[in-house]
Amino acid sequence: MTYQAPYKDMQLLVAQAYQQQGLDAIDAMQGFDPELANAVMEEAAKFASGVLAPLNAVGDVQGCRFQGGHSQKGNSQKGKVTTADGWREAYQQFAESGWIGLALPEAFGGQGLPKYIAQPVNEMWLSANLAFVMFQALAQGGAEILLNFANESIQQRYLPKIVTGEWTVAMALTEPNAGSDLGALNTKAIPQSDGTYKIKGQKIYITYGEHDLTDNIAHLVLARTPDAPAGSRGISLFIVPKHRVTDDGTLGDFNDVRCTGIEHKMGLHGSPTCSMSYGDQDDCIGELVGELNQGLMAMFVLMNEARLSCGLQGVALGELGYQRALAYAKERTQGTNNQGEKVAIVEHADVKRMLLEMRSETFALRALGYQIAAQIDASELAIDETKSNQSKKDRIALLTPIFKAFATERANIMAGQVIQVFGGMGFVEETGVAQIMRDARVTTIYEGTTGIQARDLVFRKVRGDQGKALSELLADMTQLVRTFEADAVFAAMAKETQQVITRVTSLLDSHLLNRDRDAASLQAVSVPFLEAMGILCCAWQLFNVLAYQQTEEHIDASYRQNISALSAFYGAYRLPAAMAALKVVENAGLGLSEYEF
Repeated sequence: MTYQAPYKDMQLLVAQAYQQQGLDAIDAMQGFDPELANAVMEEAAKFASGVLAPLNAVGDVQGCRFQGGHSQKGNSQKGKVTTADGWREAYQQFAESGWIGLALPEAFGGQGLPKYIAQPVNEMWLSANLAFVMFQALAQGGAEILLNFANESIQQRYLPKIVTGEWTVAMALTEPNAGSDLGALNTKAIPQSDGTYKIKGQKIYITYGEHDLTDNIAHLVLARTPDAPAGSRGISLFIVPKHRVTDDGTLGDFNDVRCTGIEHKMGLHGSPTCSMSYGDQDDCIGELVGELNQGLMAMFVLMNEARLSCGLQGVALGELGYQRALAYAKERTQGTNNQGEKVAIVEHADVKRMLLEMRSETFALRALGYQIAAQIDASELAIDETKSNQSKKDRIALLTPIFKAFATERANIMAGQVIQVFGGMGFVEETGVAQIMRDARVTTIYEGTTGIQARDLVFRKVRGDQGKALSELLADMTQLVRTFEADAVFAAMAKETQQVITRVTSLLDSHLLNRDRDAASLQAVSVPFLEAMGILCCAWQLFNVLAYQQTEEHIDASYRQNISALSAFYGAYRLPAAMAALKVVENAGLGLSEYEF
């Protein structure tokens, strides 16, 4: 089957986020209402199912092809990467349709749409063909770095090309001996008399570092100048194009940026993951972006963008898997019902359980992702830095690691459930669902592993402000949940949700903010804590949707009933796991130091 955007869910959740985050009251948002969002989503849905989805399996089967790249002194050979059949043509359509610059400024050729509209569109791309559209998130994040940190000359020469898709962006962070610890990187940037820098070093795991989709690639490279301080305090950011860019923005000579190989990966076969060499012939020139030794500050712009995009990948893969599993469950006949009649497996209770677990969790995480996007719009468009706006920023910062890590971890679980629904047919490549599991696996690893996200949550986001943002979030949750305490259907779920909130509040004082607790023991339970928060946030969002739909008379009865049913299911089948995870947090440190490895 071909992926179809869950338009009804998207329409509901976009309208809800727009209203609840107060976007209708912001002058700059006039004209960017849900009606426009619906029109954009309709066009995006056609492109996703008609152009991108059919190429997903093609990219998985064919992968990318690599030629050359082994250079010696005086040899100008460049590594060449060829993408799968049809991808180059699809990229041209994607760029010409303006999708790359959807949420980027009109001044540089973008459409200037807010993030709350871009969010569902990006989800469609990620469901339809994740490996293909990874360049889009790089363009978005890279462009935002240049908008915030680059000088006017760099902006004028690069941004129009990036925003319109004439050139792509690659982020060059990781090195063979410097992964999550960027302070250990060794790539050099040697200042030249004309204000540029000679770049020399090796980078690995560079997504779309080389390809045949465009004539030029703008690499954003982290490197050190000769007199830079040690560690992360001495990292600067440079823009290093594959082909040099002249003063008027046209292409010049090859810039000694070479792909030396591509990775043979478990999944995402269609996306080239490259090893790159800069200055192999001592002729690679880059320009400083921002201030010297402030590279990580600029890179955090991309990291936050990438982590939110990565969380959305979890939602997108969950949706894709659910659609495939549901379609198969409806057509696969196996076993009988109580009357002895042959039935499709969708009639079996255990299959229903797996399907509804995927459906409820994907729906709740989608709601969370859309709310975060609308919060970003509200925060960025605020007229002044009020206390209320700072609270929005703190809420976004708190929710980002939860969304990234929990959505991707659950995507991996859901991928396994999809294969389970398919049974033996899911274990063979013929049905294509194995690709979902292979593609999903890396989402918990790149852009910061689940462990790194959990550590960020506990030590930076919770301990960093003495629990202020978390306490405010829990208070908002309590206020909403208490409106359902007398509800005939959801009273029990409301009571259990409040118990989870109360337990988190207790652990905040006894464990998370307790300075007598050593860091190692807290780090060991940071992932279970994040898991509990992920489950709690899903329950919170389901209550939020239930409350919202009570005020919307246009929602049809059958859809309203299904939202209620999936919410009740989540409360019964998934919410109890939050208390179990918090029990692990309570036992922080037990056995950790005693066991000898």
